[in-house]
Amino acid sequence: MSRLRSIGPRAILLVAVVVTLAGCVGPALPTDQLLVTNDPKLAGTVVRDKVLWQYRLGLAALRAGAYDEAKERFDDAILTMGGILANRADAQRARSLWSGEERKTFIGEPYERVMAYYYRALLYWRDGEPDNARACYRSGQLIDSVAEEGDYRADYILLDYLDGLASAKLAADGSDALQRAEKNAKHALPAYDAQANVLVFAEWGQGPLKYADGAYGEKLRFSERESAARSARLTVAGRTVELAPWDDLYFQATTRGGRVMDYILGNKAVFKGATDTVGDLSLIGAAIAHERAERKRDEGESGRGSDQTAVALAAIGLLSKALSASTVAHADLRAWDNLPRYLGFTALQLPPGDYPAQINYLDVSGRVLEAHTREFTLHVPADRDRDTVLFLSELAKNPADR
Repeated sequence: MSRLRSIGPRAILLVAVVVTLAGCVGPALPTDQLLVTNDPKLAGTVVRDKVLWQYRLGLAALRAGAYDEAKERFDDAILTMGGILANRADAQRARSLWSGEERKTFIGEPYERVMAYYYRALLYWRDGEPDNARACYRSGQLIDSVAEEGDYRADYILLDYLDGLASAKLAADGSDALQRAEKNAKHALPAYDAQANVLVFAEWGQGPLKYADGAYGEKLRFSERESAARSARLTVAGRTVELAPWDDLYFQATTRGGRVMDYILGNKAVFKGATDTVGDLSLIGAAIAHERAERKRDEGESGRGSDQTAVALAAIGLLSKALSASTVAHADLRAWDNLPRYLGFTALQLPPGDYPAQINYLDVSGRVLEAHTREFTLHVPADRDRDTVLFLSELAKNPADR
């Protein structure tokens, strides 16, 4: 009996160590490696976060007027995104019980991927390539076409509208795309003007952030960031143009419905909770069996059977607790956090020249937010075979003036 009593704790400890190591130690994940790069802005970035940082840096470069850098970063992000979508090993890692969703290579939720194509399209159009811009708009809309609820599939107004405008510019029929845009729009959309030579892309407000809900943080949710600006107003060449929000990224983030990963994380959470409960009950049972064994020995009886039961239940309890502790059900909260909330657009016809201009951002009551007002010069080149693209961001330190 004394031998059994001395072996029991050691057996329990051995099981715990083996199970814990089995749950915590695995092959090194390549996504944990630091990125090998000569790019100082990406130094210290792990491989799995490269696309996230290319998104952020690309948008910061665009807002600063560093268009070549913005193109390089969005091109790299989109290329990597395409490779990751075809990488089954990366997806399998995220589905594993022992690996969290954040361990996979980041490509972002659909609204984030769509915006990479939206900004790249803007840059293509600026370079006089509306055909490539149109391809980006269609790629973005395709990404949005797999929403759970049909009403919210491929429902970006601007992507369809600009798809049709690019077609009109290329002497093709853009009426189908315009009809799709009008179907989802909450305000009247202007008819296409193929002669418009100044395209104004505006954005304001701050995009959504992510947070985790649920007992184990397995539910991905989106938070709305407060923004005073609800619309914009452009004044140029004696004209005032009201810019309404055509698309709302918070709306897009929250109307996608469930993800495949949500079901995987939900199952992980169920497994984590069930094994934790089994562990608690088994350890309680082990304690009761141990007390019973002690009581029998105090009464002069054999407690061997109860000792064996205590050891078995303790082993099961520790195994279950270790499995529960090793199961990672937390949702991935990495986010493209410098996105805007609202997107606006207008197209103008202007002769070549320099035009003093002003962009105002307005609150929900239509009052101008004076601190957000920016003045700049709009330059429309002569003898140019491409449109002048103006990008205006409330989140930029200064608006682009080219």
